[in-house]
Amino acid sequence: MINAIHQAGVDHPWVHQAAAAEHALDGESVVIATGTASGKSLAYLAPVLSTLLDGSEAANGRGATALYLSPTKALAADQRRAVRALSAPLGNRVRPAVYDGDTPVEEREWVRQYANYVLTNPDMLHRGVLPSHPRWASFLRALRYVVIDECHTYRGVFGSHVAQVLRRLRRLCARYGSDPVFLLASATAAEPAVAAGRLTGLPVHEVADDASPRGELVFALWEPPLTELEGENGAPVRRTATAETADLLTDLTVQGVRSVAFVRSRRGAELISVIAQERLAEVDRSLARRVAAYRGGYLPEERRALERALHSGELLGLAATTALELGIDVSGLDAVLISGYPGTRASLWQQAGRAGRSGEGALAVLVARDDPLDTYLVHHPEALFRRPVESTVLDPDNPYVLAPHLCAAAAESPLSDGDLELFGPSTAELLPQLETAGLLRRRASGWYWTRRERAADLADIRGEGRSPVQIVEEGTGRLLGTVDASAAHTTVHEGAVHLHQGRTYLVRHLDLKESVALVEEAAPPYSTTARDTTSISVLETDTEIPWGEGRLCYGSVEVTNQVVSFLRRRLMTGEVLGETKLDLPPRTLRTRAVWWTVTEDQLDAARVNPEQLGGALHAAEHASIGLLPLFATCDRWDIGGVSVPLHPDTLLPTVFVYDGHPGGAGFAERAFHTARAWLGATREAIAACECDAGCPSCIQSPKCGNGNDPLHKRAAVRLLTELLRSAPQDPVGPDAPGEGPPGPASLRKDPPGPGARREPRGSSAPPPKAPGAPATPPQGPPVT
Repeated sequence: MINAIHQAGVDHPWVHQAAAAEHALDGESVVIATGTASGKSLAYLAPVLSTLLDGSEAANGRGATALYLSPTKALAADQRRAVRALSAPLGNRVRPAVYDGDTPVEEREWVRQYANYVLTNPDMLHRGVLPSHPRWASFLRALRYVVIDECHTYRGVFGSHVAQVLRRLRRLCARYGSDPVFLLASATAAEPAVAAGRLTGLPVHEVADDASPRGELVFALWEPPLTELEGENGAPVRRTATAETADLLTDLTVQGVRSVAFVRSRRGAELISVIAQERLAEVDRSLARRVAAYRGGYLPEERRALERALHSGELLGLAATTALELGIDVSGLDAVLISGYPGTRASLWQQAGRAGRSGEGALAVLVARDDPLDTYLVHHPEALFRRPVESTVLDPDNPYVLAPHLCAAAAESPLSDGDLELFGPSTAELLPQLETAGLLRRRASGWYWTRRERAADLADIRGEGRSPVQIVEEGTGRLLGTVDASAAHTTVHEGAVHLHQGRTYLVRHLDLKESVALVEEAAPPYSTTARDTTSISVLETDTEIPWGEGRLCYGSVEVTNQVVSFLRRRLMTGEVLGETKLDLPPRTLRTRAVWWTVTEDQLDAARVNPEQLGGALHAAEHASIGLLPLFATCDRWDIGGVSVPLHPDTLLPTVFVYDGHPGGAGFAERAFHTARAWLGATREAIAACECDAGCPSCIQSPKCGNGNDPLHKRAAVRLLTELLRSAPQDPVGPDAPGEGPPGPASLRKDPPGPGARREPRGSSAPPPKAPGAPATPPQGPPVT
């Protein structure tokens, strides 16, 4: 193995690589949390491949095995290329194979029987490997290492699901007599050992001192200019980050600079690619063919072709979603464009680190969207460059997560009392409820799964619980791609603009029952944005503390959401061209929320009169949602909010901010524990904005169901000033954004059944109420 590493051009490992390998060879689980291009792959491949080689001549003909987990298929395919290149001098003693949804059926049996380094993803482990563990018996019996790459991506509800999948894996390994070592690789993160331990359920050693040499990285913060147009309520319109990024990608391509533009949405990636191609064609038609888009939802053959073109250098510029952030090895990139803050500092540095991977200097540019958080960051660069990255937030004890995995584990092998500690403290409380629901049956030897259907289908770890919506070209019947079921209401509703491979389509019909969206090719001069309405009721208050005369609370809520219309916006400026009504069913979810109330005396002290109150609360709600990603590892679209001048449950003016996932994802809890710092940054962001009455850079929201009306900027500043005047110290954690671990997960009472689906804000199919759950009270007129 040492000779193979030398042949790969590595004379001496860096200190952090050696330290991680030493822990692994000593049988200790370890997380290596260093920067992009710091050689993390070699740090875990060296001990893994050495062990596979040592056991390759075992009597069973297979020897030791290892499992590699990645959050994306593309990363697994890239890892297989790296393993094959590194192990080429060793013959066929290392046999890597990808096992995912794209693996042909005829190859799967060979992987199960002969591969000793299996590369897959948590989804396939959950649905394909664990439920079929007898067919994987020889592999699991010999399993020595489990590699979890890009482990910082396993956060929120998705991370909580993956944590339970890993506990099921550990349980089956113990049944077959193995006790694998876990090797985790992460971007630079706060308290990586704590996060890795929460994910795996094991003690994990930490290697975080990066000893690799780094080329110079020039990092620019870029704010698009204001235009002469006026938006909603007369607010100034800033040029969109999409148009600005497309211009920058065009300029870099013309100069022969190899670049990737990271974009937050699939549609954004397509738009930037289309705009850049059109402008490049005006300069040199051959250059237009060297720019493309890369995103989820493409067919497997399309993704593979793009990856090959990127590796070969055939593509000079790429507009991509986070699939390329997660580790595809693109050597020789000169520049990275980041269209909009990616949600966390960890992701920002991960994306920026894709440039200059060969050790040379590089350029990274963050192009700010017209959004409170982006505007705050370009005017407060210290929040990016002088703050540590965030703590990873996940909660494996979330009953919406835990319950279906207990059912899946019981189907794999009956649960015993000895398994209770493995799955967490909420297990003992949940098992009787699952028995009452007729999902499990208690016998002398343990808990058994009672149904004929697959228990693993109860939990979709990506959060859908339903089949994705297929996007079909109406005239030809050709399948263009798919979209998550939970996103269908907002992305492929009738009249929506859908982009695919540089082509523009209009959605003519959305059939929710058949999960099909019919589209036809078109060339509209606009994009579309869905609008919705939301109401909220308090189910249970877990914790509350006084804020002067007001209260800060955290607990369980029920949210009802409905997409009611969509806006048509001009591509270059975002100018609203019109609104069209939609008739879509409401969707309901139970989740966790933080909320704060104010009294009449506080309103009087803040000089907020009744005419201003709705606008002040609404503006504070919007801005606080925009700033929360600085304090929790969430994205603006992971959370929602409602503000009500007189809420029927609190009987006071109230602002709610809630997790957009059934059972909660930990984001609202993090907000509760950092509320003083979070709302302080919110007040500062509003007050510092240069606009007169409010704009998208401070208090207007791109997802507002009320058309950003009413809003009152100055009243919001006065209200937050008064609220913060009497604010106590944060209950848990320091003031600095992202510092300190999240507070302990609160125990939940009356959890719903395991069939509940984790869906984004306003999801359909509400989880069933547990016995004794309170009814939904009547709602006042909220704004969102």
